[in-house]
Amino acid sequence: MAEIKKIKYSEKFRELGLVFFILLVSILIQVRNHEFLTIPNINNILTNTAILSILSVGMMMVLLTGGIDLSIGATMAFTGMVCALTGRVYPEMSPVFMILEGIVIGAVIGLVIGVLIARFSILPIIASLGLMNVIRGGTFLVSGGQWVSAYQMSVKFKALATGKIFGINNLIVIAIVTYIVYYYFINFTRTGRRIYAVGSNPEAAEIIGLPKKRITTLVYILMGALSGLAGVLWVAKFASAQGDTASGYEMNVIAACVLGGVSVSGGRGKVLGLILGVVLFGILANALPLINVSPFWQQAIQGFVILAAIITNVLIKRNNDRTMLRRRVI
Repeated sequence: MAEIKKIKYSEKFRELGLVFFILLVSILIQVRNHEFLTIPNINNILTNTAILSILSVGMMMVLLTGGIDLSIGATMAFTGMVCALTGRVYPEMSPVFMILEGIVIGAVIGLVIGVLIARFSILPIIASLGLMNVIRGGTFLVSGGQWVSAYQMSVKFKALATGKIFGINNLIVIAIVTYIVYYYFINFTRTGRRIYAVGSNPEAAEIIGLPKKRITTLVYILMGALSGLAGVLWVAKFASAQGDTASGYEMNVIAACVLGGVSVSGGRGKVLGLILGVVLFGILANALPLINVSPFWQQAIQGFVILAAIITNVLIKRNNDRTMLRRRVI
């Protein structure tokens, strides 16, 4: 029991460390630029990280099972393009239908990746990387290599990203709802607990009869569905659908998860840590340009912080593994 408490304390210590680091960074940047902690800029940070937040939820589930999905940027581009083309042909169509269309298309793409990984035992990085190129090609195919620009989109569609509910931007509201649903799902449902179990020890999960293949397929379907949702919101936000939309964005999502303490080897990660990781990533992306840091150094600083987070995760995992090993020996 003492060892288990020690593991929990180490995880809480990491989250408290993240909170402290976020506060320290915020104070230092505020000293350099007094506009940083103003209400408009805070709202700007939350709005700009909303899509990242939504995608991080899906990526956390994938990482918890020991997998990875490199196709989410391509899925966003494809779903965003299809929905933008639909809106161009049917300008009076409800944006809600476009969101549902994007979610369904994304879920189908996720299903394909999940089946390749779970049923055909293809490595996640290979399956998602291969399908990423297929989806990118599909995006250029359906669009004919053309863009869908702002003037071709309806006002209602663009209002998905600019509108407000009770004074809060729609993107922030959708991100909050996503986190509430996900928090309940991952912590209070049998399927959520099974996701952790499959990632913690895949061999043991199969021995005790957990449906590993179904769980694996499910997390990729959910990742695809959230990518589809994010793709529609991205196009609405930037009022532009292009073939190279969100190119490389999956790396930002993975980085945010790692910053939040989600283990890339599976089975470890919490929603609170994920939120803190997303917030920290959003602060760095917003603050560094405010204090006139060059783009090169922005990437270098972000890379350093991510590397520090990875090293911290490894050290905590090793400490926890030693603690559990001593517990078994005793």
